[in-house]
Amino acid sequence: MKNKLIFGFVFSFFAFQLSAQKDSLTVKSETFNSTENPANSKPYNALAPAKAAFFSAVLPGLGQAYNGSYWKIPLVYAGIGGGIYFYIDNNKQYHRFRDAYKRRLAGFEDDEFQGLLDNAGLIEAQKHYQRQKELSLLVTAAFYILNIIDANVEAHLQQFNVSEDLSFETTIDQNGITGENDFGLSLNFKF
Repeated sequence: MKNKLIFGFVFSFFAFQLSAQKDSLTVKSETFNSTENPANSKPYNALAPAKAAFFSAVLPGLGQAYNGSYWKIPLVYAGIGGGIYFYIDNNKQYHRFRDAYKRRLAGFEDDEFQGLLDNAGLIEAQKHYQRQKELSLLVTAAFYILNIIDANVEAHLQQFNVSEDLSFETTIDQNGITGENDFGLSLNFKF
């Protein structure tokens, strides 16, 4: 019972009031003229997202430069460069263990892991570094693809005209039937 009472209170507190009053309901008729260009908006370029994605595919970070997001370029190169670094390092480690294992199979007993690892240990180390090498390659590819997607999405979002005038306004409406003040929450968008 207590939970139902709390739920009812919370629900009624956040309930939205929908009321249409004669003085608050106005319809504005605006016509769109394609030759008009407001001072704060750029002309619509439908090919900008494709161009940004193409630039990022050719040279990672170039799409971000095209969009004007220069701060993202070091992040792109850090992600791709980090993945390449770990791929090269894991590849070196893999070849160390593989070469030692091949020498043992050939009958030599002078590898750097003699006395530390047996043949099974060398095989497990090879498998470990092979997995790490493949994971590094996937991370590199993921950063490359994210670079292209980011450039494309940001170019799409730059096409929207977003007003810098964001405001919050509170009002108290009077109920026309009962004459009491009604409290509610309203979210208004002006396009």
